Amino acid sequence: MEAKLNQLKTLLGEVADLGQIIALLDWDQQTYMPQGAAETRGQQLSTLSALAHEKGISPEIGKLLEELAPWAESLDRDSEEYRLITVTAKDYAKETLVPTDYVAEYSQVSTMAHQAWAEARAKSDFSLFRPHLERMLDLKKRYVSFFPPAAHPYDTLLDDFEPGMKTDDVKEIFNTLRPQQVELIQAIAARPQVDDAFMHLAYDEQKQWDFGVNVVTAFGYDWNRGRQDKSAHPFTTNFGIDDVRITTRFEKDSGASALFSTMHEAGHGMYEQGVGHIWARTPLAGGASLAVHESQSRMWENLVGRSLPFWEHFYPKLQAAFPAQLGNVGLEQYYKGINKVERSLVRVESDEATYNLHIMLRLELEIAMIEGALQVKDLPEAWNAKMRDYLGLTPPNDAKGVLQDIHWSGGMIGYFSTYALGNLISAQLWEKFRSINPDLDDQMRKGDFSALLSWLRVKIHQHGRKYEPQELVQRVTGSKIDPAPYVRYLKTKYGQIYGL
Repeated sequence: MEAKLNQLKTLLGEVADLGQIIALLDWDQQTYMPQGAAETRGQQLSTLSALAHEKGISPEIGKLLEELAPWAESLDRDSEEYRLITVTAKDYAKETLVPTDYVAEYSQVSTMAHQAWAEARAKSDFSLFRPHLERMLDLKKRYVSFFPPAAHPYDTLLDDFEPGMKTDDVKEIFNTLRPQQVELIQAIAARPQVDDAFMHLAYDEQKQWDFGVNVVTAFGYDWNRGRQDKSAHPFTTNFGIDDVRITTRFEKDSGASALFSTMHEAGHGMYEQGVGHIWARTPLAGGASLAVHESQSRMWENLVGRSLPFWEHFYPKLQAAFPAQLGNVGLEQYYKGINKVERSLVRVESDEATYNLHIMLRLELEIAMIEGALQVKDLPEAWNAKMRDYLGLTPPNDAKGVLQDIHWSGGMIGYFSTYALGNLISAQLWEKFRSINPDLDDQMRKGDFSALLSWLRVKIHQHGRKYEPQELVQRVTGSKIDPAPYVRYLKTKYGQIYGL
């Protein structure tokens, strides 16, 4: 059986190579590719995606999986061989239900949709993106039709990003979380607001870039196996465990946007860099799920990057870089400013207390579109109505409303809930680590994050996709995804900042 397993690994490696080449072309599209090349790039991605899909569902792989299955059942359920065979078999079963011509069409449509979204966002004109989103939504509905009926059609899409999670599971978690977050937001609104005027000044972009690089270097992001570039919407990608790339973006008159974007993406990047090399060129080389991935990015961005001990170390360096903007701003004022709770229009700029409401809004819209209860032509109006209901705000234009996120242009319907779930997991992991490492605050005050990263490497990163997300979270924290630690974290933090 060892020979058959090695044969399977060889075939899977070829599929992985094609996938990583596709990722490289996609990265180039979002960073350096000239706008006029979109159609050509779409054809290239369509061809490669079809080839990768055909190779991934080859009868040869299916035969090997069938032959290896009885042997796998005799192995320890925690062994690398058992997990590789069973996870690959599950992926294979799903992928064989999807026609290759659909994969090729999807790739071409998403490439053109991305370019249309970028132009529409720049011009704040949803009409430029609408026909592309309508086609993409039709494709996602077709995708659902390839699979056996689920309790809800959205379950099929959610499973691609959060294996094992059901729509009803997410709704139940959010229904528990929403009233507690609303109660906290209302309590904060009754308190005097903090002053963050210093955050809305002009900050030199190169200095912001340099400071962010220094911070994530201290975190442990490996520049020998990664790099950072600019993009319209920050993202992380990889072309193998040893080539993991992040991007960031700058917002005018915002002194923190690029920094927190860099920290967020570095969290994703360090996860990918920490995957065990045993999983290289296999389907298990990647994060357990998008929620687990987001737990890493949100932890480094917020639980570390917005903490007081972190800034006790880094704030003097930031003041030195921006003396005109921050020279007269004390540490406590800065700390409160970057943690100001304020209803805002843009998800990626929102604070920790209101962020999940942005996600719940998107989840409801996605479910409505998949159910057919909401048409794409009515999406801007529905978006604005949800913003008024959830946050009491009305977007002044499409760019700050329905066009602010890149995800739908790539067909990533089913993705958004993982952001909020990632917040919850991050707090669970944070509580667990602090319980065994009570010196964490002192370590951060010294700019030392090695103990935290090492623990995450052992408990989360090295496993790749070996465990399903709920299984992984329970193994590390003792429970499945649970809102309670996140609520405790928010109440403690903002109770201190706002004197609740």
